Amino acid sequence: MLTTKKKQAVIKKHQEHGTDTGSEKVQIAMLTERIEVLADHLKKHKKDNHSRRGLIKMVADRRGHLKTLEKTNPEKHKSALKIIKA
Repeated sequence: MLTTKKKQAVIKKHQEHGTDTGSEKVQIAMLTERIEVLADHLKKHKKDNHSRRGLIKMVADRRGHLKTLEKTNPEKHKSALKIIKA
C-alpha cells in the first residue's frame, strides 16, 4: 500500500506541469510503484492469489497505457519506459 506522501512524491517527480496528476506518464509511474510494492508482498506470501490477481490487472493496465502512449507520442513512450526500468 502506498502512503499519501509516497504518491505525492511520485506525482511530483513525473508530472509535466504544476497541476498534472493524471497524465499517462504519471499513471504509469504510479502503477509501477504499486506493482513493485505488491511484488514484494507476494514474495513473502506466495499463496495470496487474490493479490496476485490484482497484480496481473495492474500490469495489464500499465501495458495498455504504454501502448496508447506509443501510438500517440513516441517520445513520451521512451521516457515512460525509463520509469519502468529505473
